Amino acid sequence: MDDESKFKTALGMCQMYLRPPASGSSTFHTPLAIQQAVEAITTMSIFSGVDGARLSAELEMRLTVYAPFHRTLGMDTNHMAWLPSKRGQIEWRYWDRYRLYLEERLPDAGIRSLERVTDDILARLEDPARPGDWDRRGLVMGHVQSGKTANYCGLICKAADAGYKVIIVLSGIHNNLRSQTQIRLDEGFLGFTSEPRTSGSQQIFPRAGVGLLDGTIHANTGTNRTQTGDFNTTVANQFGISPGGLPLLFVVKKNVSVLNNIFGWIQSYADARESETDRRFVRNVPVLVIDDEADLASVDTRQQMFDEYGNPDLEHEPTKINKLIRKILQSFGKVAYVGYTATPFANIFIHDRGVTRELGADLFPRSFIVHIPPPSNYLSPARVFGIKGEEDTGLEAVESLPLVRIVSDHARSNAIDEQHGWMPPKLIARTGHIPLFNGEHRVPPSLIEAMMGFILTVAVRRLREHGPHHNSMLIHVIRYTAVQNLVAEQVQLTLRDIVQRLRYGDGGRTPTIQNEFKDLWFRDFVPTSKECHRIAGKDAVPPLHEWEKVAPLLREVTDSIHVKTINGSAGDVLEYEEHRVTGLNAIVIGGDKLSRGLTLEGLSVSYFLRASQMYDTLMQMGRWFGYRDKYLDLCRLYTTGELLGWFTHIAAASEELQRDFQYMAHVHGTPEDFGLKVRSHPVMLVTSAVKMRHGTEMTLSFSGDISETICFYRDPVWIGRNFSAVENWLAALAGRPTKTEKSNGHLWHDVGAREILDLISAYSTHEGAYRANTTLLTRYIKAKVEQSELQDWKVLLCSSGLKKAQPAIIAGLDIGLIERAPYPKEQRTEDPLTIRQLMSRTDELVDLTDEQIEAARKLTVDNWKDDPDRKPEDPPPKDPGRREARQFRPKTNGLLLLYPLNPSQYVGLPHPTKPIIGLAISFPTSDKADPISYTVNNIYTLRGGDDESF
Repeated sequence: MDDESKFKTALGMCQMYLRPPASGSSTFHTPLAIQQAVEAITTMSIFSGVDGARLSAELEMRLTVYAPFHRTLGMDTNHMAWLPSKRGQIEWRYWDRYRLYLEERLPDAGIRSLERVTDDILARLEDPARPGDWDRRGLVMGHVQSGKTANYCGLICKAADAGYKVIIVLSGIHNNLRSQTQIRLDEGFLGFTSEPRTSGSQQIFPRAGVGLLDGTIHANTGTNRTQTGDFNTTVANQFGISPGGLPLLFVVKKNVSVLNNIFGWIQSYADARESETDRRFVRNVPVLVIDDEADLASVDTRQQMFDEYGNPDLEHEPTKINKLIRKILQSFGKVAYVGYTATPFANIFIHDRGVTRELGADLFPRSFIVHIPPPSNYLSPARVFGIKGEEDTGLEAVESLPLVRIVSDHARSNAIDEQHGWMPPKLIARTGHIPLFNGEHRVPPSLIEAMMGFILTVAVRRLREHGPHHNSMLIHVIRYTAVQNLVAEQVQLTLRDIVQRLRYGDGGRTPTIQNEFKDLWFRDFVPTSKECHRIAGKDAVPPLHEWEKVAPLLREVTDSIHVKTINGSAGDVLEYEEHRVTGLNAIVIGGDKLSRGLTLEGLSVSYFLRASQMYDTLMQMGRWFGYRDKYLDLCRLYTTGELLGWFTHIAAASEELQRDFQYMAHVHGTPEDFGLKVRSHPVMLVTSAVKMRHGTEMTLSFSGDISETICFYRDPVWIGRNFSAVENWLAALAGRPTKTEKSNGHLWHDVGAREILDLISAYSTHEGAYRANTTLLTRYIKAKVEQSELQDWKVLLCSSGLKKAQPAIIAGLDIGLIERAPYPKEQRTEDPLTIRQLMSRTDELVDLTDEQIEAARKLTVDNWKDDPDRKPEDPPPKDPGRREARQFRPKTNGLLLLYPLNPSQYVGLPHPTKPIIGLAISFPTSDKADPISYTVNNIYTLRGGDDESF
């Protein structure tokens, strides 16, 4: 055993030593306990020579990781509980072996979380020994690059232990992702390398992963890890594999030909027939189908028709991949289907009553939806882009890490419709575009800086970390392979130039390459590391080495870097497995193949210019999310200001949806309930619009929610029209407003719904103000009024209480103009004016009585007490939560708030300009929360360069 393997084994042994005796026990990892564990393990002769100090440091970092509890929405119709009573009878050989394998790789909290989640999922499937036919459908919501493969590998191990005989993993649409998944399941489940090696006349399958721990546990596979190792009927017949014996694994692409082949092979073993439909199926072989990236290709995007009674068209013809997946499910009598995805929006849009005569039910996860929050060491969108917190949507504030760098030299100008430059947002000739910077065939300075930052990162990781490790840089600027290949040529030339200058000198060029690296180090790396240390803590960010130790490594590091192009026409593959002993350092250029599932090992620097029209596609493109232990402060994302703004909105929307899921789990909601909530959530309109067919009717509800304008035109005429509309409307309101102690400003009582609708009609919103679309607001309010709700309103004209606030007069009333910082800070004058939030928490309480506020506060504390994710040291909330406060507003009452924003704080506005009026509405919870309908092609889509769909 080499030194690094010995260290990893010792680390796993220490974690087992420190594990509490029972899964529900508290875990105490004091420095003394860690010291005792290290001493106990390192005194064993097999671990002689292991560095005890390094072992202690690694344990301290791992044991600070916190893994929140998962949440589940379930529907137990026709389900028979089985696992609790049968658990002791099952010999958990596959799982115990996999758990031991994970000891060297995951923090103990992560392993215990994985054990809890996979237990819950398995319990929601059926007992494989249950008589008769059954069918369970579920969905697991993870996060981009958060370890979904490790999770479903654990589920596969437990399912095999329980008695599931066939496991089919649907893994993406590209060979490299399928191969990557097969390799991981070789190591985590099969225990051998599925690529056979020939020894004489025999084929040998060397042990790997879990097989090195225990080679007596066996399973079969009908696919292998090579790029061409997808299912092949001829190969399957040659190996003589058949369903029903040892657990049988297939890892296949979502490809029509492949799925047709595996369907035909299964049908060859069918031993039962359904008389009504003539369906042929395998009766007593329980199958588990894992659909990885379940929102990709699996969803039927053809619109199924329903009659006036909600009955589906039974002759509907779905898309080919969806049809074949359902045909495979129909080929077994005992079926469990579990989809895994980080972006579940398309799956939620599957009609829960979708069914056809031939294929049965569609893939809606009717049985359960599980949400797995990531552990504390996960680099999430919220940590990269930040969350404003309570002042925005009631979410906890998350301070963004200083990892984003704004790119502005990729195009000749910052105009949205710019067509010239290296990689402008609007290409004249898409596939024929020639990327030129200042008319030359070279990359822009921002990409050179990103590449130099990557070189520095590789050098620092060599100093910080022991043993081999991979390092990757992502360049994702366009989807077209011909242009990607040109970019790769330029990157190769740039890298060669850096290598030559480090080897042979600069030839009189100034500054020298060494000084350029040194400048980047002190200008960027040193302050960023210090700030990350402050935000994330010392356990997450190791100390930065002195420049004198980094500089000597630059030449060797640069020599080791490979440039790889990963696209449909390239022969390059990411050979992480082949470089396991030495580690691979790669700059990766690509497009679609990098957008889904494919893991870039050790990704630290991303250069990202590629826009998309879809929220979830943008999120999936974010390969920079994930685990960055020991090099969090070295990570960088180079992107445009516009994309930064959209990513920030996505982060907030995702966090809010997770909070909604937790709330629905708390009140025992069902998958159908969550599907309605996602489809009707104002934040999700952009995603909804592109995930459903054009012209598809959808629904929306503002019940217990807020609507606020955070996006405005910079046109002074538009601003002036809104100001006049609001001023005239306020002047016409009956009665004088009152001052209130709860908030600064002027408050009108007893305003009717008719007057509110008049203002909404006169007020103009920006097309990007998706949280405050006046057409949808009008329809919702009218629908509630017809149900005797939202008839009595209060109106607050907000005013700043700061002494330095600029005074103004609106409708004869003195107010102080309100400051709301632009977000992102660097905005172009041709872009919309965007802010991060409009409404404040205290303003939203202005119409509630003291008794209602106190009741909301108590409910907030009760919900906090019931939250299994809260940490013991967290203090109880002192103020009422905004969601809870809305529950105590009478259903007849609405609150409209008007925010006069100071225009002088924004660039691109001429002086003088009227105050910018922001509009916000706080809605009570409705018992009659019937959603309103809207048509997809009337709702806004994300502006982007590529018109694409994955």
